[in-house]
Amino acid sequence: MAENVRAEGAPQPERDGSGLRLAVVCGRFNDHVTLRLLDGVRRGAATCGVDPGSLVEEWVPGAFEVPFAAKAIAVSGRVDAVICLGSVIRGETSHYDFVAGECARGIQDVQLETGVPVLFGVLTTEDLPQAEARSAGPGEHNVGEECAYTAVEMVSLARRWS
Repeated sequence: MAENVRAEGAPQPERDGSGLRLAVVCGRFNDHVTLRLLDGVRRGAATCGVDPGSLVEEWVPGAFEVPFAAKAIAVSGRVDAVICLGSVIRGETSHYDFVAGECARGIQDVQLETGVPVLFGVLTTEDLPQAEARSAGPGEHNVGEECAYTAVEMVSLARRWS
């Protein structure tokens, strides 16, 4: 199998999203950040050629509920990948540690149990400015946009090995 190689030696990612069905699970808590991430997913998916009608969006109360929704969607067999979005911002209590850690673990468990790529686009930041910097507009750093690219790439990898 021939590979395209960058000058640095890393292979070029496969980013042809035509025909793919993607789901996005969004946490409503801190939705002022999550909506920015969702805009990024939409931009990234469009750049990869994903039909906007093949992008399903589901909302849940917060980051802690994201893994459950991701699993329900992944096992349905109706999507090729699930992108998980949310924003957990550290506060004055240990609540952050439990929510952020369990959300990350749950998302990882879903993809390993189901074999469906599940992307971690849940921001875990110290403060709002950090969250805003990671969910910026077009041409800037947006984790949601990066997740769309990664979803397309991981579906391609999964298909090569199935």
